Amino acid sequence: MTLLIPQLGKFICLPNSWSNCCLFKLFLFSAEVKFEELLTRPFISVSQINIHGKIQEVLAETARVDPGSGRLSEEDFRRALQRRGIIDDVMKDLRFTSGFPSKPFSHYGDKEMTELRQNPSRQYLHLQVLGGKAFLEHLQEPEPLPGQVSSTFTLYLHFRDQRFGSKPVPCTCEPDMRENFLLELCRDNADGGKVMDAASMLSICDPIHFVLIKTDISGETTLVSSYFLDWRTVLSSTNSKTCFAVELMGVGSECKVPAGVLTVNLELYPPPAVNLSCAIVLQQSLERTRTAEKDRLFLVYAKQWWREFLEIRASHQSKLVKIFAQDENGVNRPVCSYVRVLRAGRLLESSRHAARFVSLLAHERAPMLGGGTGKQEQWCTLMAFLCRGKGDCEDHATLLCSLLLGFGLDAYVCMGTKAKGVPHTWVMTRGTDGTITFWESLTAHRYLHRPVDPDAPPLSPQPKPSSPYRTVGCVFNHQTFMANCQPSDSVELCVFDFQNPSRWKAMSEEALRSVCGPGSCTSLPPLPPLCAPSLDPSAASNQLEMEMRYLVYEHRKDLDLGTVWDDHLCYLLSSALSAYEMERCTGVSCGNEEFQDAVRRAVPDGQTFKGFPIHFLHRNARRAFATCLRSPFCEEIICCRGDSVRLAVRVWVFVYPENACAVWLMFACKYRSVL
Repeated sequence: MTLLIPQLGKFICLPNSWSNCCLFKLFLFSAEVKFEELLTRPFISVSQINIHGKIQEVLAETARVDPGSGRLSEEDFRRALQRRGIIDDVMKDLRFTSGFPSKPFSHYGDKEMTELRQNPSRQYLHLQVLGGKAFLEHLQEPEPLPGQVSSTFTLYLHFRDQRFGSKPVPCTCEPDMRENFLLELCRDNADGGKVMDAASMLSICDPIHFVLIKTDISGETTLVSSYFLDWRTVLSSTNSKTCFAVELMGVGSECKVPAGVLTVNLELYPPPAVNLSCAIVLQQSLERTRTAEKDRLFLVYAKQWWREFLEIRASHQSKLVKIFAQDENGVNRPVCSYVRVLRAGRLLESSRHAARFVSLLAHERAPMLGGGTGKQEQWCTLMAFLCRGKGDCEDHATLLCSLLLGFGLDAYVCMGTKAKGVPHTWVMTRGTDGTITFWESLTAHRYLHRPVDPDAPPLSPQPKPSSPYRTVGCVFNHQTFMANCQPSDSVELCVFDFQNPSRWKAMSEEALRSVCGPGSCTSLPPLPPLCAPSLDPSAASNQLEMEMRYLVYEHRKDLDLGTVWDDHLCYLLSSALSAYEMERCTGVSCGNEEFQDAVRRAVPDGQTFKGFPIHFLHRNARRAFATCLRSPFCEEIICCRGDSVRLAVRVWVFVYPENACAVWLMFACKYRSVL
């Protein structure tokens, strides 16, 4: 049996044993923490603390010392624990977690590194983070006390199809970020398992991508820094080992302002036989020169292409045609470089599941310093977008287009406007039969496009617009960029015949390939793989459902109403929630008849049934409950009055890659109306 103590969106879970109950009470007394304050904290985990045996030893020893005193009081037991220093050990070892599990990444400890030194089976790059400093934004923040919930830093790494993540550490001016990461240099066995020499390692120009994320106490994430590290400096170091400071810069409008410094140690296993001190400088210089030359030639071509486009019609000046876009580091890159062919393996079942997954990543515009009504120009690299878990419509559209390309579709990103001229980005696919389908990456909605024929007779029937998009200026993917040169850029009049140069002006595929193709230049960020979810959907669903039950109970208690739960009715709601998620994924509704029949059997004659389903992208119980109460239909169910009132609530958490969650919640009640 488990003792559940509800709190702000979470529970304190302790086994219902005598020693743990006492331990929990002692924690409250010794820490001088009020129970009401504890309810605002995330759950406390004592499962890792080996304290039960110590408590039993103290209990037995106290009983032996004073056997004639009769029953021991709780105060006597507390004093005995304090004398032995056990309470201090518990307070020191208690860990408060934020309730938002980290993504499924890896890190390595000293044991694995020792085994690697003794018997290296492959070539690895051992990266150690030895701590941080000069995070001046947190200069005034005090060191968090044991058990105090605070904002945290999490460092994510990506290198050659490998992703890693650190443990969260409190946000301070000098965060205690100490981690070991073991990066494999060659995973595809292209060399037949042979050890690479130094010259072969020098040809690996893939950088290590650092992404630093700040998570506040409510679970909201902020991108702090995005940094690309050229690891090959270790090849010129003595014994293939080097230690240096990495200055992390801010993002967006703060990309020129330092965010903090990390001390990093790099070491190669096994070390190469030859030291390449001069060759590294030469190689890096050649790569920078080659990349700069390619970028210069493409810029010259893009300017010439743009002049030709404007000469077609004067109205083209006002069309939304974007050739370059700034990333989070303020670097201008061709928009085609933000799209790649991305295959999700077995993490996503179909293209529609891919659209559903992308829509579950939260939508948030890049913040503007000082406010204003304008829009901050910031497209994110895929790694930064996935680690942060939210981004603007451009980030969603480029990710969805990449996934649809991976599923074999002819997909493009469209740039245009919605109602009232608001700029927007969405995805389009072309079928082999010429069918055009629009995909809204923020909602996973799909719209079939049928253009209006302006030359048709006045009385002939015309298709009605089905999508919310008003104009389209350009379309692009990883290989193609085309601008709309039709007389009108209206979506309802647009014909997506890309082979017709009088309708679409295309850029040279060879020019695009020179700066956007695989291995074209070293400045392009590598494509990270998607990570499988680490969240247990059943456990997450059960926890959130218990929290909802408690919140309903407390709300009805404040209204002097009793609360009686119907567990059978709660179970019946599962089929409806499953059908809702399936409809969001596939667009097909099924299972509604069976659910209605089951409810009719569960509700006796003369009683009334009411249900209210709702969908969330988060797992914060209090936030979700407050949203539900804003609906008069849901409030009517939660505050139901009548004869034989029975309540039901069911939560179902559907987990996707990157721990993206679709949370379905349904409140229901059955009662006999009393007039």
